[in-house]
Amino acid sequence: MAKSEARNVDKNNVRIDTTTNWRQINWRKMEKTVQRLQARIVKAQQECKYGRVKSLTRILTRSFAAKVIAVERVTSNQGSRTPGIDGIKWNTAKCKTQAILELQQESYRAKPLRRKYIQKQNSTKMRPLGIPTMKDRAMQALHNTALLPISETTADLNSYGFRPFRCCQDAIMQIAKMMSRNTRPQWILEGDIKGCFDNISHEWVMENIPVEKRILFQWLKCGYLEQNQLYPTKSGTPQGGTISPTIANMTLDGIESMLNVKYKIRSKFKGRRCWICPPSKENRHVNFIRYADDFIVTGNSKEVLENEVKPMIKAFLMERGLELSEEKTLTTHIENGFDFLGFNVRTYNGKLLIHPAADRVKRLMQKIDDLLKRYRSISPQILIDKLNPILRGWANYYRYVSSSATFAKIAHWLWGKLWHWACRRHQKKNKAWIKQKYFFRILGKDWVFAAKDKNGHIISLFDITHVKIRRHIKIKASYNPFAQEDADYLH
Repeated sequence: MAKSEARNVDKNNVRIDTTTNWRQINWRKMEKTVQRLQARIVKAQQECKYGRVKSLTRILTRSFAAKVIAVERVTSNQGSRTPGIDGIKWNTAKCKTQAILELQQESYRAKPLRRKYIQKQNSTKMRPLGIPTMKDRAMQALHNTALLPISETTADLNSYGFRPFRCCQDAIMQIAKMMSRNTRPQWILEGDIKGCFDNISHEWVMENIPVEKRILFQWLKCGYLEQNQLYPTKSGTPQGGTISPTIANMTLDGIESMLNVKYKIRSKFKGRRCWICPPSKENRHVNFIRYADDFIVTGNSKEVLENEVKPMIKAFLMERGLELSEEKTLTTHIENGFDFLGFNVRTYNGKLLIHPAADRVKRLMQKIDDLLKRYRSISPQILIDKLNPILRGWANYYRYVSSSATFAKIAHWLWGKLWHWACRRHQKKNKAWIKQKYFFRILGKDWVFAAKDKNGHIISLFDITHVKIRRHIKIKASYNPFAQEDADYLH
């Protein structure tokens, strides 16, 4: 079976040699070849034919098409400008063509990671990143191409982080769907995992992640280089590795299924659906939603969440080398509200309200305030070019919930900051002169901060209050982008 499959794949692949031209590659053909193999992996996984999954995975990771796609992905993103410890960047067509030749599993040896630190959001602590070499990134992308169809097939239905075609808004809409009912759950367990990426058990990963063991072992144990000194890695997957998000997702997948077995699973009896173990009223609203390593569990009873659900999750995580943060894992009543993915969710007089979290609004204001202080002498046109992407991105993220009042508050605050910025630049000018220079009347609205470019065109500040609030259409929970039956879902 494997040999016949290999022959079929060879017919669809182009034999690569040193004369292959990167710019002449038939990308549509490469993508179709990879998609066809990924769909076969999904089908084999659904049928629990794990031997077939293994053979198809091996075929895919050794195909020319998958290698081309892997090289293209790691050279087309922002990270391509950041080299690993060898300092090599694939920034020419010749380098990319040579890279395809170098992706050979038998001779592959992973190099240590380059350690880099970035500041955590809303914290003075630094987050360690492990930056692989370009070749290691491409090899991880190659194997991730085969691992993703498996992880998407086995994933929890309400897991939304680091998954194709899923986003934060999908998770928030799922919460809105649950909490909008009259029979909504009243208590929420907010889960926080201590250093998820850094503490995943290597032993568990080696036993449960279906990647070639020799290569997977190298990625886990390659170590990192800091100040010319090599340090070993005893646990975790590197934050910065291409395949790390998929491994982390597969490590955490199973919590929802575990809870469903106890609180949700129903069976057919004489043509009617009934509970295998009928839960009490307190247990019927246990729901699980996860985005990456952040999750919430809903329930009608605080005691059920703290005395039953929380110990189950702790035992699940312990097996994988992880643990909950006791300080940040909280149980909250829905009337008091909780923050999740930058949104605040609560009920007021029986009505569900979802709006931007207060700390995210404060963080945005602080960012703009720092920018105005840093660029006191630049032209208004450059200032607008710096502010508009920040405002537009923030508004697009929060446009799917009740954000009108927050947008108006930010716009009013920003106008005051810009007026102060303009007055500070021209302390000897009167206010009428400052108003005429920096604030225009555009589309019937006065006092719009704007500037004229070299061609005399007026460039105005993005008006966050003009962003229309609209409902986000949540993706189908069971959607699998690699499955043949879901091929037309998003079209």
